[in-house]
This record gives sequence, structure tokens and C-alpha cells, in this order.
Amino acid sequence: MGSMMLFKHPISLVTIIRLEPLKVGVTWLMVLTENVMLILLPLFIGHAIDGVLNQHFQSLFMLAFLFIALVIIGVGRRFFDTRVYGAIRLKLANLVERNLRGLPVSTKDARLTMSRELVDFLENDLPSVLTAVVQLVATVTILAIFHMSLALCMLFSGLLMLMIYSGFHSRFIQLNGQLNDQMEQQVEVLTGVRLSAFRRHFERLKQCEIKLSDTEAVVYGFIYLALFVAIIANLWMVSQLIDPTAGQVFSIVTYSLEFVETAVMLPITLQTLSRLSEICLRLNCLPQPLMTKESQNEI
Repeated sequence: MGSMMLFKHPISLVTIIRLEPLKVGVTWLMVLTENVMLILLPLFIGHAIDGVLNQHFQSLFMLAFLFIALVIIGVGRRFFDTRVYGAIRLKLANLVERNLRGLPVSTKDARLTMSRELVDFLENDLPSVLTAVVQLVATVTILAIFHMSLALCMLFSGLLMLMIYSGFHSRFIQLNGQLNDQMEQQVEVLTGVRLSAFRRHFERLKQCEIKLSDTEAVVYGFIYLALFVAIIANLWMVSQLIDPTAGQVFSIVTYSLEFVETAVMLPITLQTLSRLSEICLRLNCLPQPLMTKESQNEI
């Protein structure tokens, strides 16, 4: 993007959190509470299955109570999240607009849109990351209680997954940069009169998105293959347990599947963070030729 100058107050995920730190903290606490309940769910279902088979219904009532509490926490969190992050988006838009004065309208429009992705990450993706971390630790711990080999198998598949993603990390950064470069030209192209430029712009956007999607498909194909092999291995190792009950088998299979679903969140998050770091660079830097005297004095 050429020669760059940094703004006095750079925009980052930390900056956005500081716009409403207390309310963001409350949303995280609600997410953690919801996650703990979700983690306990398969275990409670397993106990309920064994209890019902033995004509004992106390564990079934406990499962019903957990379901009700989970619904109340989940619905309440989503009501609260929408209002908190809506206010943050408004404050961030004002901050970004002030920083980007002097830039062409096309670039400013694209970067204002990109800035919303930072808040989207905090609202939608970060809770999933917290979920992933808590669930991975809990899942491995619970599987280790049944048999250590079950936990070690899933840990090895998770390590292999991260190794697969690391081989494509720089490729994701490059492709996201190309996509953002093209997006910054959109308003300028749309205000022009040349139909050929319009078609060429959207053709380039399509090619950038295809390359990014193809890379994602290849990466997650390898990752899912590694994780599914681990599930098959865990199912085979169930035979090593001494007289497993139906509830124990259900819990082992469920937690193995949960590990796969949760572990995939880690490379998705790394990919998102790569894109957001590229966006933050654009929001915090201004080409020198386009700087106004006012912005030069601030810097």
C-alpha cells in the first residue's frame, strides 16, 4: 500500500474492547457460563440414559433442569450482546471516519465496512473461541477419565490439525490482502461510466473469493480427515474398556465428536485473525500523498 504513516490512536481489537470494557466483560462471563453447561450436557445425558435403564429418574430431572438453565442463559446473552455490540459499532464508525478524513470516498467506504468485521469478531467469533478453549480442555480431561489413550489420540489429531493450517497461513494473508485491495476500489468503479471497468472489478473480486474459498476447502479437507481418523481410533479403543455401559459409550462418542467440532474452530480463528490484522493495518495507516495538513499536525 505504499509509504505509510500511523495514526496517533491506532485501532485494534483491544481499542474496541476499551470502548465498553465492563459490558464486554459481562458478555464473556455469560459465554463462559453457557459453555460450561454445554460441556456438561453429554455427561448428564449419559447419566440419564443409565439412570432410566435402571428405573432411577433423578439424573433425568437434573438433565431437564440443565436444559432449562441453558435456554435462559443463551437467550439472555443474545439479547444483551446485540445491544452492547451495536453501541460499539456506532462508536467505532465515528472513530474510523475521523481517522480516514482525506482519503478517497471509495477507500473510506471499504475501510468503514472492514472495520465492522472487528466488532463482528468480538460479538460472533470470540465467544466461539472461548467455547473452543474451554471445551477442548474439558473434553480431553473427560476422555482421559475413561481411558488415557482416548485423550492422547484426540490431542495428537489436534496437533496435526494445527500443523496443517500453519503450512497455509501465509497464503491466507496474501489472499485476504488481494481481496481487500480490490474492495477499496469498488465505490470508485461504481461511480464511473465505463461498463468494462465495472465488469472487470467484479470479475477480479470473484477470482479473489474463489482462490480464498479453494484454499479453505483444501485446508479443511486435510483437517477433517485427520480428526475423523481420530474418531475411528477412539471407537476402536472403546473395546479396550472393561464392560462399558451404554451411557459411557454414548459419552465417549459424543465427546470425541465434540472435540472435532471444537478443534476446527482454532484454524478458523487463526484465519480470521490474519484477515483482521491486515484490516487493522489499513485502518491505522494513511498513504503520505493523501494526508491532509490537519492529520500531519496530529501525527
